[in-house]
Parts: sequence; C-alpha cells; structure tokens
Amino acid sequence: MSSISIIGTGNMASALAGRALAGGNAVEIVGRDPAKAKKLAAVLDGATVGTAGTTPAGDIVILTVPYTNAATVIGEYGDSLRGKVIVDITNPVTPDFTGFVTPEGSSGAQEIAKAAPAGAHVVKAFNTLFSGVLATGPAGDRPLDVFIAGDDAQAKARVSTFIESLGLRPMDTGQLAMARALENVALMQLGLVAHSVKHTDFVLGVSILR
Repeated sequence: MSSISIIGTGNMASALAGRALAGGNAVEIVGRDPAKAKKLAAVLDGATVGTAGTTPAGDIVILTVPYTNAATVIGEYGDSLRGKVIVDITNPVTPDFTGFVTPEGSSGAQEIAKAAPAGAHVVKAFNTLFSGVLATGPAGDRPLDVFIAGDDAQAKARVSTFIESLGLRPMDTGQLAMARALENVALMQLGLVAHSVKHTDFVLGVSILR
C-alpha cells in the first residue's frame, strides 16, 4: 500500500483517487479551495482532506493541476516536498493544441523538477491517459499502460508499485528527459481527438508480441 497526496480536485484527481482507494492505498485530497476538496473527498470512500501549502501526508504527491499552475504550486509547498516523490501528470501544450509552452528541448516534467526542492524526485506518469479511461479501465483483457519517466530508480519503482495497485501496467521509458516524448504522445492524442477519433474513449499502449 502507498500513501498518496493528490493536489487538485478535477477529473484526473477524482479518477486517480477512486482507483487508488480501490487498490488499498491511503489517499489525501488537497485543493486551494477547501470546499472543493471536501466535496471530492465526500464522494470517495476513505479519502482524507489536507490543507493546501502544508506538508502533504503522502509519500507520493501527484500534481493534477494545469501545467501553467504547477511551478507555482511547487513553490507554495517549498521544502515540505523534500524527500517526496512528485508525480507530474501535466501536458504543457499551447491553447490551440499545436505545440508546447515549455522551453525548446525541455519538458513540463523537467521544468517542474527545476522548481522542486532538493531531495524531491519527479516522475512523469499518467499524462497519456484520459480521465474517463482511467476511471473506467480498459475494455476486455487488454492491460492499461502507464508510461513513466524519471531520473531516480527508487522513485520510479515506488510509482510502479502504486500503478500496479491500480490494476494498471507501468512501462518505464527511461530518464526524465523522455518526458518530452511522452508529452508529444499526449499532443498526438489531442490531434486524434480533433481530426479522426473525435472522442477521448481510447488508449495507446504496448502489445508485446513475444
């Protein structure tokens, strides 16, 4: 069992919290709006409510805020995140979904890592899953893959264990620099939504042939 703090109260926060609780994890919901955090926790069986800006209870802290707010949120918590594993699920795409707002050659996860205190380890994960798919799971027997990237092997192992508790399959893609590739995958998915698939009820994954 993992101890998880989810910062944010939107659809991804709800989907992750629901699966985490079902997997036997301890879940804390934290939001800038205490009323929204309490409302979300109230519909989840067993979640607690934390206070924004104070030390998160979870050893793993999941950022489910928009990328544009992520660095500010990290700054608000400061050294209270030291020693934590920070899971970045954001996609730093432009408003027209044609590119990125991050510096050339960098990624949202790498920029968040720069803002994090020493001793915190950022792992990219969940950014290629739509909230509805995450909440309901895959159709049939196909595993739902969660691609991860990070520089610290122990942090990735802890996140992988958490992912497995959700009934999902972690797929390690390498160092944190690979987060840019994962964010490009998410950008491609948005292109599929706009131009061909026309909805978000789909998932990209790995089929291992042998």
